[in-house]
Amino acid sequence: MGGKVTCTLGEVKNRADFIVYWGGNPAECHPRHFTKYTLMQKSKFLPRGRKDRTMVLVDIRETKSVKASDVFLQVRPGKDFELVTILRAMIKDQPVTESQVAETGLSLEQLEDFVARMKGAKFGVIFFGMGLSMTRGKHMNSAALLTLAAEMNAFTKFVAMPMRGHGNVTGADVIMRWQTGYPFGISFNRGYPRYNPGEFSTVDVLVRGDTDCAFIIGADPGATMPQPAIDHLARVPTIVLDPHITHTSRLARVHITTAPAGISAPGTAYRMDEIPMPLRPALESPYPTDQEVVRRINEAIALKPDWMGQRPQMIETQV
Repeated sequence: MGGKVTCTLGEVKNRADFIVYWGGNPAECHPRHFTKYTLMQKSKFLPRGRKDRTMVLVDIRETKSVKASDVFLQVRPGKDFELVTILRAMIKDQPVTESQVAETGLSLEQLEDFVARMKGAKFGVIFFGMGLSMTRGKHMNSAALLTLAAEMNAFTKFVAMPMRGHGNVTGADVIMRWQTGYPFGISFNRGYPRYNPGEFSTVDVLVRGDTDCAFIIGADPGATMPQPAIDHLARVPTIVLDPHITHTSRLARVHITTAPAGISAPGTAYRMDEIPMPLRPALESPYPTDQEVVRRINEAIALKPDWMGQRPQMIETQV
């Protein structure tokens, strides 16, 4: 099974009466999420707002989001995959032992209550964050949770959605799916796209030291990735395109300042529910846009002979 069952944030606001936040802390990381899209909004189908909704928080420790939750499930660190697998078994009435559940740091009674609440919901949604996707299991955790949401549709309406971090991360996934059929973890080293998260994912490639050059556009891996990946970026020629000085640009060989998107450069940003939002610039900038810089680099590469003395064909760049 692949893919995900999802929806827009508008549907969540109007219909979701059961909300799960897994591995995220929206009270601090997405401070308007509760008030604008999930807990506090009143709608035709949920006229009492917060009183018509149930919120479950799944995390390894108590955060500020706990105060907003109705149920807090404190999973043992590194046991998210096991917990999702147990939940998938329980919704299908498969036998689960107390010893298996105990490994997750929770009790069988807690999970039975959780499953009953999920099945009793009219419209359920699971939002998952980096506490799930960037810990032990990584993409396998995300895949298991997406499968859980899909399997819940045998009982009621259920969807899942990642809680995105930096601006327009969703846009990068959408464009890569459009161009290659895959959202991330893609290698072109054979002349065609190959997808294998855990091998071709950026963080894994950098940690292993498989690259001898890095070209980073509008991102700051030097501030978020593991130290071995950051150390490797400092060792190899790294080029950064960014409107601001970042942790990554400080260790880069070349930093090209570009016009900030949506302020001085036009474009399209994608909301976390994959709704495209057109960006219209309000101010002029003396700096070029990311698209212009990439186009000029592409043209320069096309004019440079390769090792056989032949000029490569121009690569089409779409931003």
